[in-house]
Amino acid sequence: MSQHSRPLYTNINSTQTVRQGLEEYYVVNPNVTDPRKLSPEFAKILLAHDVSHVVYGCDTDMYDELKILPLTWWTSNYRFRDHLRTLKDPIISPAIKLMYDDLVKERGVIWLYTSIFFVLPQLLPELISMWRNSRQRERFVPFLDFEPLLDRSLLEIRQEFDLLPFFNQLS
Repeated sequence: MSQHSRPLYTNINSTQTVRQGLEEYYVVNPNVTDPRKLSPEFAKILLAHDVSHVVYGCDTDMYDELKILPLTWWTSNYRFRDHLRTLKDPIISPAIKLMYDDLVKERGVIWLYTSIFFVLPQLLPELISMWRNSRQRERFVPFLDFEPLLDRSLLEIRQEFDLLPFFNQLS
């Protein structure tokens, strides 16, 4: 995606629906496994992660990939403790492995860890800022129960869940 313009769903003022943004996400990321083609129990966490990319306006470059998980933990109803439980779940953990395998298949394991090593220091100040900005949240984005969001405008969702302040960091 880096050699192309950023997807429309990454625009802070995007009026696409989540469903439209998700369609765009799969078009611009053909190497990502489309969870809609997998069994529902297995695919749920993958689809929730992909919906998060769209709602938070995150691309799939390493910077955004490293940012999306903590941002999800701090602004949605999916917390770090939920993530730890998910990693141990015999049905869901293979889906998380599939996300990792997609990254490795696309770029290679050396690229993956080298990118993390170089991107993390750049991202750290932004993560600290995002963490501070997320401390007093009253409304949390639904993570696994995202279906009611699918036909709503991204801008409307971002306003409702007070995500716009994060777009200074996300853009």
